[in-house]
Amino acid sequence: MRDVLEHFPGAQRALFRRYHIGGCSSCGFGSDETLAQVCARNGNLDVAEVLAHIQSSHEQDTKILISPKELATLLQQDKSVKLVDVRSREEFEAVHIDGSILLSQPVMQQLMANGSNTEPIVVVDHAGKNGLDAAAYFTGHGLQNVRCLRGGIDAWAQEVDPVMRRYRLG
Repeated sequence: MRDVLEHFPGAQRALFRRYHIGGCSSCGFGSDETLAQVCARNGNLDVAEVLAHIQSSHEQDTKILISPKELATLLQQDKSVKLVDVRSREEFEAVHIDGSILLSQPVMQQLMANGSNTEPIVVVDHAGKNGLDAAAYFTGHGLQNVRCLRGGIDAWAQEVDPVMRRYRLG
């Protein structure tokens, strides 16, 4: 599963969404297991079908991603873009993209209350992996115009704002 998750970062979300695999301790899997082993102990699922679903989900994920340079251009052209940062408060307070807001319960309620959202929302995290989960959550709850910053704030610092402080997660 380690290799599957490396090639398809959203594979766990895809497995959980369709097959209820990997979302909790009772249906979880180990990184040393193979996809065939996971399929065998979850009702003898067809490995080819499961892999096709993971690949399809991956293709959908890539459509959600926006590059740092594309986001910089979008922010210049459209002042209605909402940057929603899903990192911890400490990370956000240490460094964030100007104009972004930290996701909190009131912010989530406001976003969800706006229905299908005509104004774009871009989810920001540290490296782009957790952000995809958040973007998928919003999309799954009916929001239509949601993207995720590819590579997160770390990529933004490298590609758009080189004076922005960078950090590593331990």
